[in-house]
Amino acid sequence: MKASIADSGQPIIETIEMTKRFGPTLALDKVNLRIYRGHILGLIGENGSGKSTISSIIAGMQPPTEGSMLYRGEPHSPHTMIEAGKAGIGMIVQEQGYVSGITISENIFLGEEGRFRKLLAISKGAMNRAAKTALEKIGLNDIDPSMLIDELDLQDRKLIELARVMINDPEVLIVDETTTALSQHGRDITYSIMRRMRDEGKAVIFISHDLEELMEICDTMTVLRDGRLITTLEKNDFDAGVIKTNMVGRDMGDKYYREDYSSQVSSDVLLDVENITTGSGLLMNFSLTLHKGEILGIGGLSHCGMHELGKAVFGEEKLLTGKVTHVPSGDIIDTAKKALKHSMGYVSKDRDKEALVLAASIKDNIVCAGLDKVNTGPFIFPKTEDGYVNAQVKNLSIKCASISQNVQYLSGGNKQKVVFGKWVGRDCEILILDCPTRGVDVGVKAAMYQLIEDMKKAGKAIIMISEELTELIGMSDRLLILKDGQLAGEFNRSRELSEQHIVECMI
Repeated sequence: MKASIADSGQPIIETIEMTKRFGPTLALDKVNLRIYRGHILGLIGENGSGKSTISSIIAGMQPPTEGSMLYRGEPHSPHTMIEAGKAGIGMIVQEQGYVSGITISENIFLGEEGRFRKLLAISKGAMNRAAKTALEKIGLNDIDPSMLIDELDLQDRKLIELARVMINDPEVLIVDETTTALSQHGRDITYSIMRRMRDEGKAVIFISHDLEELMEICDTMTVLRDGRLITTLEKNDFDAGVIKTNMVGRDMGDKYYREDYSSQVSSDVLLDVENITTGSGLLMNFSLTLHKGEILGIGGLSHCGMHELGKAVFGEEKLLTGKVTHVPSGDIIDTAKKALKHSMGYVSKDRDKEALVLAASIKDNIVCAGLDKVNTGPFIFPKTEDGYVNAQVKNLSIKCASISQNVQYLSGGNKQKVVFGKWVGRDCEILILDCPTRGVDVGVKAAMYQLIEDMKKAGKAIIMISEELTELIGMSDRLLILKDGQLAGEFNRSRELSEQHIVECMI
């Protein structure tokens, strides 16, 4: 039986009055957090609540403004992640934690190439062999470590980061919102490592917005809100309603997904996807139609082709066969420029690489997709531009110092809201959403679902690609399941539709 907090002895990590300020923003406010051996501690809170901030301080990514830390009972103040890693603390970051343009093995042993030095040169062969062992140790047996890391998709790149952290056999593992980017196979690998570390008397800090996931995996859960520690619960006290109320400071109510089951959709077809095969080979002779006022769900397992489908429909994926037709105009959508012309929008799963300019402001990121909405002839007036952007910041509750703040300094969830704001601001007729609620807290998820439902009622058409079956079942009028690039099943909205029905098609 798992030990309770009270009888766990000395914490392996303890933060004391931990405070962090970013200019006028108070990100952490005197947080006293204790992490014990033999426990998986879940951290949950709204976007901007301080979860990633406190974890990054523990992992040496940044210093606190005030306060101190103890690690194994001794003062702990690492200046870098490498220093923290050598002490036994490893972290998988929420966003990009790899270096583009180099191989998988070079990423795994980044900063530790010296161990493969022979005379004046680094032995690439020895590094590749060691990387292969590291990958196999976490259950990745079919990846060639000599490949460039950019050749992998987002979910496999995240697993490479996990392999890199685990080569140092950490005593404390911090997993920051990583599972939202993973397939179910990737999640199973991560859960297995976390549980093994717990059973070995080590500790895990697990940050996620998926409450069901946290309640299943964690032994204790700490709720943060506005930079403050609100409560810590043991497993026997986990209650979804109580946790949500503590997160947002109010009763969330029962409504989350759509409550109607009428599935009323217009007969008017807006998009006709006909026998498309992509250059990546992940879609083969695939077809679908999208109707006005329809939420069309797309799901499947890893590498089923659903993410490539979103890009193909938006004209961003090369087609070997077939075509995507905007039916009202008869135009073929083969470029993103044509998609924009016909009031289409696309939210990519890989937001940092494909959806945002991190070094640019919130204002520039949102307005870049809506320049035709704010210009007056050849002129763009700053007041009009600011009003356009501020409307999205308000509607989506984007937490920021100002619209001039660089996107790279936002939390993951607030970054996602900026991406959403780009396309909502354009008032798109067709919106392709690839994992739209990834890294977004329950309060904002509920608001996004309501926004999607309102768009449907206004006659907009939405393709919702997701790895979350509950999300697809809860929001879709019609659900298509892909397997090996082809249609494996189609389901209409129904009270009786369950995950079990869908899983049978996926596997």
